[in-house]
Formats: sequence, structure tokens, C-alpha cells
Amino acid sequence: MSSNQDNTPFPLINDAQLSQISAAVSGLNKEQLIWASGYLAGLSQGSTALASVPAQAAPANILTVLFGSQTGNSKHAAMAYAESAKAKGYTTNVVSMSDYKPRKIKDETHLVVFVSTHGEGDAPDDAVELHEFLASKKAPKLDKLKYAVVGLGDTSYEFFCQTGKDFDARLKALGATPLIDRLDCDVEFEAEFAAWTEKLNAILADTLTPSAAVIAPSAVAKAVATATYTKQNPFTATLSESIKITGRDSVKDIRHIEISLEDSGIQYQVGDALGVYFLNSPDVVSRIIQASQNKPDDSVTISEQTYSLEQALKEKLELTLSYPGFVKAYQAASKNEALLAVLDDKTALRAFLDERQIVDIVEQFPADIAAQDLVDALRPLSPRLYSIASSQSEVEDEVHLTVAHIDYEAFGFRHQGGASGYLCTHLEQGGEIKVYVENNDNFRLPQDPNVPVIMVGPGTGIAPFRAFMQERDAQGAEGKNWLFFGNPNFTQDFLYQTEWQAYLKSGLLSKISLAFSRDQANKIYVQDRMLEQGEQLYKWLESGAHFYVCGDAMRMAKDVEAALLTIIEKHGKKSAQEAKQFLLEMRKAKRYQKDVY
Repeated sequence: MSSNQDNTPFPLINDAQLSQISAAVSGLNKEQLIWASGYLAGLSQGSTALASVPAQAAPANILTVLFGSQTGNSKHAAMAYAESAKAKGYTTNVVSMSDYKPRKIKDETHLVVFVSTHGEGDAPDDAVELHEFLASKKAPKLDKLKYAVVGLGDTSYEFFCQTGKDFDARLKALGATPLIDRLDCDVEFEAEFAAWTEKLNAILADTLTPSAAVIAPSAVAKAVATATYTKQNPFTATLSESIKITGRDSVKDIRHIEISLEDSGIQYQVGDALGVYFLNSPDVVSRIIQASQNKPDDSVTISEQTYSLEQALKEKLELTLSYPGFVKAYQAASKNEALLAVLDDKTALRAFLDERQIVDIVEQFPADIAAQDLVDALRPLSPRLYSIASSQSEVEDEVHLTVAHIDYEAFGFRHQGGASGYLCTHLEQGGEIKVYVENNDNFRLPQDPNVPVIMVGPGTGIAPFRAFMQERDAQGAEGKNWLFFGNPNFTQDFLYQTEWQAYLKSGLLSKISLAFSRDQANKIYVQDRMLEQGEQLYKWLESGAHFYVCGDAMRMAKDVEAALLTIIEKHGKKSAQEAKQFLLEMRKAKRYQKDVY
């Protein structure tokens, strides 16, 4: 049946206008689409309260929200806070530190900083320039600035929230006035963050005048947000494949994991990460229950929900990564004097935690502790993030990961990583697993497919570069591609060897430099291969190549950066300071990007 009635959902928009709208949003990710929908709703009501002002706008009566983020957590927190401030009528300017001119800070009157920490207390890449500027002699007096700082980190690491502490100390030293005490966020921080947000917004009422009408989030924004799978609302996917891709005699157990996203509608970009929820080992759960002298069916409460102790330990709580907060809470509940002695020596405590999982601590210091006290001492289970090793241009409704299976003997028992043990041994093919995509806009291929790319990814750091090559292949990209890859042995550890050889043969991969550290008497690493190829590598950089690093943040990434600076200095005929500035300019231009952990 036909009808002359116009059923188009855009009766007031002509074809030309619709084309303009489509073009304008074509490159936006889901978070940006949600923001845009709120912005348009604001325009329809005669206000732009939901929109951030331009990055370089005059800051009068404006709350500037800066974020420095390696994996996206600080960005998400900053955006969430900005929405709460907008709901109070404040005009906000949300800016990545990578897009912020450090000298502009002297013009700010109200500032909220969100920043993560990685490595050994290092600032995330997009925060480096501002971080260094505030510590330099060029930093201005900031006696007119009122500020707040949120640091994001993980107490299982030694330098917990160090970058947030740095920003707080430097702003205060320059004369700025804190609006509220700095908030240091552990892995799970939603409740304390919500309370801090409410308190800060109330304090702002005394110093910052609301200048925009309060607008409720649009129905479109709510609908999109509800439909999006997130950390709080993961998708239940299924495991398709778990294949060991290292040799029988390898010192490493690395798996290629394939997960089906069928019927989810999930879209991801190369460079993104996959958040993976997991279940704790039943054996570990049983050992903890026994050592704490409890019963599996003891009733406990977590966030006002009731569970059996066994279910809570298996599904809801962190049992793999140990951290100071657990030792402190467990000691307080158990009153163990020997454990108190460990707590009193920070250096000894760090070494103690590095060698032990939660189960080891409980078994070393067994106690008759109430089930609820045990649960209260533990923090919520956190999903693990894995760099995505596939492009949807090739694998469609699948997502691939490259997972190092943590598996070793200690204290008389087998120890496995939480997520890696679950993915590699506990989850059967076809089994369900909860996942979500973590966008990483700090690790993207060049928009121009003809731009050269240099990729440094030893070990499982190869994962995103497999995705890069699949995407470049699908694009018909003509830009040159150069891979630096390293692992212990050629015959045992050349991950995805046949794929790389095929790319090399087809010409898509222009050059590959391999560093197998144990195949000769002297160990050779990717940074050594970089130095050997320094002259050619610098020529690629001069021609506009983008440089990417993925893998270990503590050692490899730092060694690679040191080698890169040496190459720029030597082959670019620059001073050490000029080489550092060259690299800074690359970072600001998004030509030097890292995905490190």
C-alpha cells in the first residue's frame, strides 16, 4: 500500500540541510554524539548551556575544566563533572590539556583539573606540556585563580595519583587558592566522586555566578546514553576462540582471543581498548573463605545488595591485585600484629604486595574475621583493559585481543591473572563474558591514509598495530608502514608471523625491524633496532610520519623515547633541548602517541 503522507522524520529539514548535518556528525564517536544532541537541544530552547565555549574564549565567569588522560578515565570524569556544573547553570569550558595553551592559565579565574598518573608517577602524554610549564620559571603568578584537582590512579601502584598531587602543589605554589581539598580517586571512585562533585558545585555558588539557564538533558541524549554499552552497562558477549600463539617451548603464554559482538551494535575504532569483566577463580575463592574461617553461604552486603560470600568473592570483588588499602583494612579487622609491622614500613610493604595476591596475604595471616568485615576490606572488581587487535573493516561483529596469560607458581600454589586466567583457561568456547569499548582518542591512525606510520610494539604491544594494518589495508592506504617488534625468540615468539609476512609481501608493510632478545649472546631490544636504523627513521619523521608505541610503560616506553630523542638529536643535528622540543611538537600535533600500561 502506498501513501502520499510524508513519513520522513525530518519534515522541517530539506535535503541540503540534512546533508550538512550528516557531514558535520560523520566523524563523531558515541560520546560526542551524546554531547551534540544536548547542545542542539539547548539551541532549540534559546540557550547554549550544554555546550562548551570555544577553547580560547575569554574566561570571565567561566569554569574551565581541563583533563589529562592516557586511557580516557580522566576525560570521562571531566565530562561528567562538567555536565553536573552545567546543570547548576555554570558556563563550562571543557578542554583536553593537549589542546590548551599553557600561558592561558594566567587568564583563568576558576579551574577544575582532572588528571591521571601512569608509569612511575608520570603525567599522561596530553598533560606533559602543561605539567612541565607549571614547574618552570615561565609559570606566572596565579593569585586570582581558584581551583580544584581530581587525581585518578590505582593504589596498587606506588605513585598513586602523583600527577594530581603535582598539579595541586604547583598551582598552590603559584598563588592559586584551592576551592576544595584534592580528590585522589582509586580504581572505583563513583560514590566519593559524586559527593565531591556536589560539594564543589555548592562552594562555587559563592564565587561564580550562574550565567545560563538550567536545561534538562534531551530525550535523544538519554536514549543514546541508555543504548550505549559502557563500563556500568557492559554487553554480554561470547568467546569464539582462545588460541595460544607462542611456541611450546616459549617462556611466554600469549593467546589470540576472538569475542563475538553479534547483535550488540557495538562499533569501535582501531586504537580503542576493550574492557573485560571476569569471574575470580573458584579455587582462590574457596581458599580465602577457609583462611578467614567463614562459610560460602554467609550473607554479605555490597552497595545495599545482598549476596552469599562465595558469590561476592567470585563476581564482585578484587582478589588478584593487592594494594595497601586492603592490608590496612584487613589488619584493622584481624588485629594481626605481624601485619601491622609490614604496614609500618612503606618500602617493605611495596615489596610485600608486589609478590602477593590477596589470597596469599589472607593465607599468610589467617584470621577469624567476620564475612562482612572481609568484604568491606576488599575493593570492587575492576574490568581489565586490552588494546583491540582487530579492525571492524575486516572482522565486522567480532573483536580480537592479544592476551598474555599470567600463570606462575608461588607460595606452593598456581597463580593466574584475573582476566587473563579467566579468558585463557576458565572460560569455555561459547561462554559468556561482559565487555565494553573504551574509546582512546589519544591513539589514532592519521586521518590521511597516505601519511607514513612507524609502529613500535614488542610483546603484546603488537595488538593495536595488527588492527592498524587491517584498517590501512581496508582503506587502500598508500602511506608507508614500518613495524618494530621484539620478543625473546624468533621461533617461539614471533606473534602473528604469517600475517606480517603477508603484509610485507603485498607491500602494505614497507619495513619490519625485529629484535629477538635471546637469540644471541647480547640481548637486543626494539630501541636498539631503532638506533641502528636512526638515519632512516629520522627521514621518515621529517617526511611527516606518525610514531606509535604500545606496551610496557615502566621500562620499554621510556627506553624507546630515550632512543627517539637520541635519533632526533644525532640525525637532526639538534641540541638535547631542541630534540626534546621537536618531540613535544610531534606530541602536540598527534604525531607521537602512546598506548602504554
